[in-house]
Amino acid sequence: MGKVLPVPSQVATTAQAIHPAAETKPIEATGAFALMDSLRRHGVTHIFGYPGGAILPIYDELYRAEAAGHVQHVLVRHEQGAAHAADGYARATGKVGVCFATSGPGATNLVTGIATAQMDSIPLVVITGQVPLTAIGTDAFQETDIYGITLPIVKHSYVVRDAKDMARIIAEAFHVASTGRPGPVLVDVPKDVGLAKFAYVPVDPGDVKLPGYRPTVKGNPRQVNQALKLIREARRPLLYVGGGAIASSAHAEIKELAERYNLPVTTTLMGIGAFDEHHPLSVGMLGMHGTAYANFAVTECDLLIAVGARFDDRVTGKLDEFAARAKVIHIDIDPAEVGKNRLPDVPIVGDVRTVLLDLLQRDSEDGTPANPNQTQEWLHRIDRWRQDYPLMVPSYPEAISPQEVIVEVGRQAPDAYYTTDVGQHQMWAAQFLKNGPRRWISSAGLGTMGFGMPAAMGAKVALPNEQVICISGDASFQMNCQELGTLAQYGIAVKTVIINNGWQGMVRQWQEAFYGERYSSSDMQPGMPDFVKLAEAFGVKGMIIRDRSELQDGIAAMLAYPGPVLLDVRVKRDENCYPMVAPGKSNAQMVGLPKPAPSEQQAEPSICENCGTKNPPDNNFCPECGTKI
Repeated sequence: MGKVLPVPSQVATTAQAIHPAAETKPIEATGAFALMDSLRRHGVTHIFGYPGGAILPIYDELYRAEAAGHVQHVLVRHEQGAAHAADGYARATGKVGVCFATSGPGATNLVTGIATAQMDSIPLVVITGQVPLTAIGTDAFQETDIYGITLPIVKHSYVVRDAKDMARIIAEAFHVASTGRPGPVLVDVPKDVGLAKFAYVPVDPGDVKLPGYRPTVKGNPRQVNQALKLIREARRPLLYVGGGAIASSAHAEIKELAERYNLPVTTTLMGIGAFDEHHPLSVGMLGMHGTAYANFAVTECDLLIAVGARFDDRVTGKLDEFAARAKVIHIDIDPAEVGKNRLPDVPIVGDVRTVLLDLLQRDSEDGTPANPNQTQEWLHRIDRWRQDYPLMVPSYPEAISPQEVIVEVGRQAPDAYYTTDVGQHQMWAAQFLKNGPRRWISSAGLGTMGFGMPAAMGAKVALPNEQVICISGDASFQMNCQELGTLAQYGIAVKTVIINNGWQGMVRQWQEAFYGERYSSSDMQPGMPDFVKLAEAFGVKGMIIRDRSELQDGIAAMLAYPGPVLLDVRVKRDENCYPMVAPGKSNAQMVGLPKPAPSEQQAEPSICENCGTKNPPDNNFCPECGTKI
């Protein structure tokens, strides 16, 4: 069984070991060597891929680098697995993930993984082989225009037409992928370009000059001051934190801002981990399956501070009722996102961490002390919602609930890196798992089934000493179950937990709620494999849990096992994921709550005698003027 190499402490020796002169003066080299040497210079130690005819010159050069022990190639069983593994690697580390595939079907098999990374702003460099330059456009064997196919789903693309451009293009690809709003960059390499010999001159990181590409990092000082003024004036503020905060590593600044002004904090699916959900100011995830108290808070807030978030439809519900009473501050590095879905009162284009650092510094230098009591009544109100509308973990006498499984896994492995597939299990995991930055890895924007296990594989390769757990569903898992072979070959000790209800669970829930219980093609039971036997066929340990009495010990045994494990947990077949905001409804109109929403209750509003403001009946203080009611 192969072993995953630890990250070498000094990757700068690779080219010296192969071509010592490459460090000092031009040498005769191939385009393939220039590619591998350029990857080495950019700190690449692991590559996920699958070979084929058009990319063989690159794999031949990879053979030399791998034999010297300076890079490891992880052979996946399907190219989609390579893209997701590189994605998981990038999300777990913040580095650029790298994957290889050959031309034609190899390249097109990457498309779903590239789109997944693009939607979630994940930095990848995707290397594809291509037919020779002379054959491009002739419908040659295994020719596809992968450059054209992927144009809508990449941050940038290249076709290397001259081997002399290879080093520059790879340096540019890494720079573009990892700066500004991160994203995937495609580099298509014709076979004859990989074989071509030329006088190679390296291009190191930092030597890239792209005059037309200058992402704005610092926020406009005037707008930062306006934002600070609104924060100081707000009585019912809410920090709304998205994936940009993770990409920018802004969690410390978000915590400082929240604590300084007593701001409650909600996160998107991509923003999970940017703020500690054990913190009393956390209200968890908002949106379609967010907490009730987060959704009530965003409906009632008077200031929404959006940090690295894009006002996605799964977050906003009915857009014109999303934070309808609030002024909006929107901080994002991508100017195209600011004002795209919601026009902000204060738009700030810049790196999230840089902007927040500037805002905090201005606040400190201004000399005006923050008033921590200003939001006290607002926080009391949120706490009442938290008590009245908690997330529920049902317990059934005849079956294990999916929520029980998630909670028990999280209890036994609180500091693990978690990946998920897509569906009900994903939402339950988002609701109940509470971990730190980069420890939550999930396909959010594209919602890609089959993402979880290969992404976990990438995270575990990057961080071999960390516990990595994939939460999957029986339907999602079968999308890329072939990667069990990769886990077995390289001894990648990912633990995969299948929340097995025998359905495409989220599809079934929607069919129940919105399609008259017509369960068209969503029942997986007739063709369900024996997951334990499937795992064992690939050389992976398989386990099954059917009864609640087995749950605690079974999860403990899975975590203690030194290699990869597939754990099949049979759960209640028809459990639904709540709360839920139905399509076209506002966030305050959730179904599945333990009691009617405040807006549906019949108590009369109270009137503030000081300013005449109408207040909800449970308010003790007027949020407008602070007078006791």
